[in-house]
Amino acid sequence: MNAPPLEFGWFLPTNGDTTSFTKPMQVRQSFDMFARVTAAAERAGFEYMLVPVQTACWEAWISSAMMVAQSSSIKMLVAARPGYINPVLLAKIISTFDQLSEGRICINLIAGASDEEAHSEGIKFAKEERYDVMEEEVEIIKALWSSAGPVDYDGRYHQLHGARIRPGIYQQPYPKFYLGGGSERAKLMSARHSDVHLFWGDHPDRIAAHIKTIRELAGANGRGEQIGFGMRLQIVCRETEEEAWAFANQLIEGASDKHKDMIKTMFAASEANKRMQELSQTEGQLIIPNLWTGITEVRPGAGVAIVGNPEQCAATLQRFIDVGCHSFCLSGYLHDDEAERFGASVLPLVKANNPGRFI
Repeated sequence: MNAPPLEFGWFLPTNGDTTSFTKPMQVRQSFDMFARVTAAAERAGFEYMLVPVQTACWEAWISSAMMVAQSSSIKMLVAARPGYINPVLLAKIISTFDQLSEGRICINLIAGASDEEAHSEGIKFAKEERYDVMEEEVEIIKALWSSAGPVDYDGRYHQLHGARIRPGIYQQPYPKFYLGGGSERAKLMSARHSDVHLFWGDHPDRIAAHIKTIRELAGANGRGEQIGFGMRLQIVCRETEEEAWAFANQLIEGASDKHKDMIKTMFAASEANKRMQELSQTEGQLIIPNLWTGITEVRPGAGVAIVGNPEQCAATLQRFIDVGCHSFCLSGYLHDDEAERFGASVLPLVKANNPGRFI
């Protein structure tokens, strides 16, 4: 199997931006901030922008549409969350976005990290059942995009009789689907439906083992050659390693035990979040040189960070490329500044180390 092209995505911080997780957000949400980060990511050579959907974040679909109108090439990676939007309407939203942007949309499948957050927003299903709902909704969305006629569907959660949508999808057969998750159910969902399974930070050898497992599951679903793999990581790159570590430690300096305990308990339903906490406890703050778990103590989600000078950052990314990852969804602080640093100092090294792997 030929190695897929390498791709890099960035993050749109719609809950605000900061250089310290222990202080109030220094940069508040605004159109200007979103546009500044999007422009920096596009200039730096990133291909897509991950738009978050937690309660503290501004609404992702509207933010994404506004940013597509302000940019020229970067795609938006937006979550399809089970139960939040009727699947017929969601298919129509995505296909309209896809047509109007001429293919600048991709879909992030998220079951949700926190039961408490889901329940507070009216989603009554527990984590495992949310995957059941998601399965039905993805099946419906793909059927609506691929069918020449009306669609019938008789599921546990959704029943359709003669459903159809306009416009049709622009990207054929579908926009790319991404999924990040550490549970067995997440792996199976990726094996059936996603184009890219995104892992959170871990030892490269463990990532290689997970790739083997998911590719085997995908093969059982006739998709072994189709599925790809990537990493969701933070990055702290500075001219010298000393400067990078000084900033990394500044990000978490002064975090209280109360805050750390909240991060551990609020997102306990997520296997991937639990894995982040386990890594911090069992590996210490370094998984391998320059791969740091510190942010996991103060931030939910993908908190493992690459920390170092440009050569060290590129070398750490290469460890994951060498075990089979081709997609890297990154973020750093402040997001416009870090995107520019990465594009100027790290991405050229990755390209030089991987000739023929970029489109």
